[in-house]
Amino acid sequence: MRLNQRKPLAIILAVMLSAGLLLSFINKNDRLFAIAKNLDIFASLIRELDSYYVDEIDPDHLVSVGISAMLEELDPYTEFIPEENSDDFRLLTTGEYGGVGALIGNRTGVNMVLMPYKGFPAQAGGLRIGDEFLKVDTVDVRKKDTSEISRLLKGPANTPVFVQVKRGDDTISVNLIRRKIVISNVPYYGKIDDQTGYIKLTDFTTNAAADVRKAFLDLKQQGITRLVLDVRDNPGGILKEAVEIVNLFIPKGREVVRTIGKIESVNVVYKTTKSPVDKDIPIAVLINERSASAAEIVAGALQDYDRAVLIGRKTFGKGLVQTTVPLSYNSQVKVTTAKYYIPSGRCIQAIDYSKKDENGNSNSVPDSLRNEFKTKNGRIVLDGAGIEPDLKVDPKSFAPITYSLVARNLIFRYGNEFFRKTEQIAPPREFDIDDKLYKDFVAWLEDKEYDYTTYTEKSLEDLVKYAKREPYFDEIKSLIDELEKKVNHSKEQDLITHQSEIREALREELVSRYYYQEGVVEASLKNDAEIKEAIRVLANQNEIQKILTASVKR
Repeated sequence: MRLNQRKPLAIILAVMLSAGLLLSFINKNDRLFAIAKNLDIFASLIRELDSYYVDEIDPDHLVSVGISAMLEELDPYTEFIPEENSDDFRLLTTGEYGGVGALIGNRTGVNMVLMPYKGFPAQAGGLRIGDEFLKVDTVDVRKKDTSEISRLLKGPANTPVFVQVKRGDDTISVNLIRRKIVISNVPYYGKIDDQTGYIKLTDFTTNAAADVRKAFLDLKQQGITRLVLDVRDNPGGILKEAVEIVNLFIPKGREVVRTIGKIESVNVVYKTTKSPVDKDIPIAVLINERSASAAEIVAGALQDYDRAVLIGRKTFGKGLVQTTVPLSYNSQVKVTTAKYYIPSGRCIQAIDYSKKDENGNSNSVPDSLRNEFKTKNGRIVLDGAGIEPDLKVDPKSFAPITYSLVARNLIFRYGNEFFRKTEQIAPPREFDIDDKLYKDFVAWLEDKEYDYTTYTEKSLEDLVKYAKREPYFDEIKSLIDELEKKVNHSKEQDLITHQSEIREALREELVSRYYYQEGVVEASLKNDAEIKEAIRVLANQNEIQKILTASVKR
């Protein structure tokens, strides 16, 4: 009897399932028809424009602009990569390319060397920071874009390239041999003090985990008992490298991150697969608003397992995963295929690109919609807005005069001239801007233009603007005039008042000329507020325990 009663139910379920599959099939066919229809319209449009438009069109450029505009409707990370940009994309993902090993860019209105990488052809061949490009091989590049000069400098390893640059009043010519350039993800590591090790991780390209592992093992050999891992300004990269870095400090078999998307193939759980190098050493991870993606996975996973104290500022909030899909004619599309979720279960994506306001802008997740999750020890953490530090350190603020000297490239230009006249300086952590050197810099500034508006002057300008609308302005004008005289800044006085921060900016600029990228990182350790806080906390095991233990208060 029961079997007979189940038959109608089974029939109903079968019909419902068939109807669902049919509906799904119809919906899929509708989408395929819509795609085919719109592709045909797009192709027809390009053909007709080519035939009828009053001027000649460039189909490659027009289609590329159209594709980019279409992808911008989705999110900033889904992008089309034409064949000619494949080398740049490979550099971003692997850190490898064939070239001379130099960061180039436009400063003071001209293209120049911004940083030769130590040990590679540009540095070995004598190119310096500030060298202005004149020729690459036989091509005059003075009016070329930076990207075009970069393309000319790159090429197969072991091939020659001629470079001519202007250095001050001199013209320098060098013949370089291109090499396979592999940029390390760890430009600097070392001991901050007798017991504290420091690792600066700038990227997550291929071998990032190996670079961190090598640095950490070396530091352990040097006797460190605590570690500072710095992922500030790290934009992220390969997810697998992030998992392996977490695995250095977390036991085997622990979940680090899972990715969830629309198709089954992107739904993956990433766990640690090896025994950790050290599961007990106290760790501080430095983060800021430019720490993103894989950097957030590392910081977030270590926070969720209560394995590290996070110091700094809230991270960027990129919880989206991209997959590269090959297209025809050697082009590719990097498309967002999933969101990632760290061990507590939270997704830290800060902006919802699927919902746009009436102006077409995407908005951050409101605080009222953020959800609570818990770390291993029961500490409350939130989703939807990046990784929040356990200890916040406010960003360093600079006086308007310092901004002006940097923005107008005056500190940069002084660095170039100083380097041409001075053969060597003390090591990065020992080098200081003494009074004699600072006076020389101030004297050098005398005929340079670097005017600026102080915060007080800006406030006074606003006061005058609004006061003029009032009927009693004439009565208070004399008071305003007197106030203007008192607050009108003196550049000479500001060079004295704010000399500490100006000296620091100048110090790092000069160090870069002699010790390159790793020297700049090492020099910056001396007056770094986040590092000082990390050293303080790591030296106090009781405070670490208190921070990493759940509390009834948030």
